Amino acid sequence: MDSLLGLEDRGTLVVGAGQGIGRAAALLVARCGGRLALVDLERERVEKVAEEVRGLGRPAEPIVGDVTSESDVERIVAAAAEALGGIDSLINIIGMASWAPLAEMDTETWDRDFTLNLKQHFLVSSRVARHMIERGEGGTMAVVASVSGLFGAPNHGAYGAAKAGVMALVRSMAQEWEPHGIRVNAVAPGSVRTPRIMAMREAGEIPDRDPRVAARECEPEDIAGGLLFLSSELARRVNGQTLVVDGGTISRFPFAGLD
Repeated sequence: MDSLLGLEDRGTLVVGAGQGIGRAAALLVARCGGRLALVDLERERVEKVAEEVRGLGRPAEPIVGDVTSESDVERIVAAAAEALGGIDSLINIIGMASWAPLAEMDTETWDRDFTLNLKQHFLVSSRVARHMIERGEGGTMAVVASVSGLFGAPNHGAYGAAKAGVMALVRSMAQEWEPHGIRVNAVAPGSVRTPRIMAMREAGEIPDRDPRVAARECEPEDIAGGLLFLSSELARRVNGQTLVVDGGTISRFPFAGLD
């Protein structure tokens, strides 16, 4: 299976590895024989995940940094490249939604959502691409978008617009970097039971789920599986695409009268 996926001994940079989807992706890559550099804002979280990876017998370098900062991104990519002996794959799961009606949303909230959900993907991906191009061995990038970028996103419109931008950016990056052997794809999750989302839901900071959505809600490992596939040799001819992983939620015909 390791040789089928082609991830054995490849160096993977996971951004947002401290919990949820990022942690699940790091552990999956480790189980497939990869070497990891793990990035998170919080040292304790990322060091704990690094220990879990090492417990699986694979090397892991924890890196603390803020990927919304251009100077931090430069440092992170350089540190990851040195630790891994070169970055073969990037997995970036960073993102967060602000909840407010658009008519009441202030520009600070709008800008924050675009920085966290779109700008940082440009910063991280472009810097990793420079490294991959200079190295001359190609690579893969798999980032997290959202079904909120495929449809309307009531009460989190800035997030939806930014995630739509991520998918457009993925297509552009895929075309520009294909001549260098770099593939770029995205996974668009629906509702996912991450620690942050569960905490926000319990605190009443985000609306509760429709029962039909709850029945199809994903675990972090489900999204990590999509990211792993797009990073693997099984997806070697997949480029510039967005894979929807939402338990079939958006495939439901809304007028069928079925739950």
